[in-house]
Amino acid sequence: MQAESFFYQALVYLAAAVVAVPIAKRLGLGSVLGYILAGVVIGPFGLTLIGEEGKDVMHFAEFGVVLMLFIIGLELQPSLLWRLRGPILGMGGLQVAVTSVVFMSIGLAVGLSWKTALAIGMILSLSSTAIVLQTLNEKGLMKTDAGQSSFSVLLFQDIAVIPLLATLPLLAVSSGFSPGSAEAAHHGSTWVESLPVWGQTLAVLCAVALIIVTGRYLSRPVFRFIAKTGMREIFTATALLLVIGVTVLMSRIDLSPALGTFVAGVVLAGSEYRHELESDIEPFKGLLLGLFFISVGAAIDFGLIFRQPLLIVGITAVLVFVKFAVLWSLGRFFHMGTDNNMLFAFSLAQGGEFAFVLFSYSAQHAVLPPGIIQPLVAAVAVSMAATPLLMLTNEKWIQPRFGTKTQERAQPDQINEENRVIVAGLGRFGNIVGRFLRANGVRATFLDLDADNVEVLRKLGIKVFYGDTSRLDLLEAAGARHADLLILAIDDQQKIQTIVALVQKHYPELAIMARANSRIEAYELLESGVKHVYRETFDTSLRLAIEALRLLGVHPYHA
Repeated sequence: MQAESFFYQALVYLAAAVVAVPIAKRLGLGSVLGYILAGVVIGPFGLTLIGEEGKDVMHFAEFGVVLMLFIIGLELQPSLLWRLRGPILGMGGLQVAVTSVVFMSIGLAVGLSWKTALAIGMILSLSSTAIVLQTLNEKGLMKTDAGQSSFSVLLFQDIAVIPLLATLPLLAVSSGFSPGSAEAAHHGSTWVESLPVWGQTLAVLCAVALIIVTGRYLSRPVFRFIAKTGMREIFTATALLLVIGVTVLMSRIDLSPALGTFVAGVVLAGSEYRHELESDIEPFKGLLLGLFFISVGAAIDFGLIFRQPLLIVGITAVLVFVKFAVLWSLGRFFHMGTDNNMLFAFSLAQGGEFAFVLFSYSAQHAVLPPGIIQPLVAAVAVSMAATPLLMLTNEKWIQPRFGTKTQERAQPDQINEENRVIVAGLGRFGNIVGRFLRANGVRATFLDLDADNVEVLRKLGIKVFYGDTSRLDLLEAAGARHADLLILAIDDQQKIQTIVALVQKHYPELAIMARANSRIEAYELLESGVKHVYRETFDTSLRLAIEALRLLGVHPYHA
């Protein structure tokens, strides 16, 4: 029966996503809102196709947020993260502090105790990492000033969850409650709960150090060994094992799994296997994030909303307005352009998925009574569901009238970062091409499927990424959408034809220069529409024949 129930739930969730998301995309609403609406339709207050088991699915789907932060970490070089330290600590810290104080003041004004008001303020200061980053990535806005600032604030918020979990039990409104008991019953015992404070701190530092050392020194030989097997599914399994291992480690020491996997991603950002890891994880991330958004939609308590509509709408309106005002003010303080500032404020003006965790945590530790938590949870869910609509309103009606168009000026930076040239294959043919480009100051993204060759070239100081260029997701990760030129220097002609067809379908503006081993293969590429075809030995053969004529006494001009 359990297996049948599992497959039934899988059928319902997948069918809802397949139906709702394409319709939402077609209507210009975005995939996130499509997933949320799908959850509303199939949830307890819609067709009732799912019930209480949806809460269990939510816990499973939260792994999608973990995978998302791992991929974000993979895309961040440590140097870039260091450059963002100002926005992360400054803008992110101010946002959490100011928003908490404002909500605390509102709580005190309506008669709540200072402990209750402070707890609510800190929880409501957080925004939705999953919805915001997914929407910004989907719209291609992550490289704008607003996108980078939003990411910095969200990263600080994710880090701030750790001290929040430590602080909330201190705000308990009743005594005689054992903080560890309820949490242990809910999440299971941890490795550090019996340690003193200094021991817990030491355990956390050791865990982070283990992630860094493993990512920097042990991951490369492991991935190289796996890559040499030539089995893609084992490489995918290794990538998932890495993420799940970090998640379990962080959970056992009472830290945020999302933060741990983000650190792991940043450590691996300089690895030659970065693009392959990103390509392997991406499908799982997208599916689990979709499941998470469906669970958010199904978790909205419409019964409470219908019983107290004015209360829920009022709380949601205050939540969105206060956060928008604080974010707008911070954007002005940090000299952000008008259009970026509006995007920044609209993006983060909602409650976050960690609010569900923190409200549950607050209930377990007697910090907040159920009568306060229930309407707040409903308001947070409604605000999250409304975020795509708010961003759509900003994009369709507000930006065209009041925007300063600074985001268009930020677009070329994405091309420069992704490199204009992609070179696939660095063997005897591609190696010469790559060296010539580097000698003339042309920055290129180099890809190769030979793990041994990649390792040798990395030791020589050449930055090469391991990966199969015939995969669309890898081309996307390597920046094919924004590149000007793709040089196919690999030896496998069948794979070259596959890549050519893939690029012509998805990146028709990307120019292709391809290697051919023979005249027949050269004609096949020309018939496929490739204008720049180069036979591997044609030019050198002609040069040898010309030199032979000269040595035989033929006039050099004639030769």
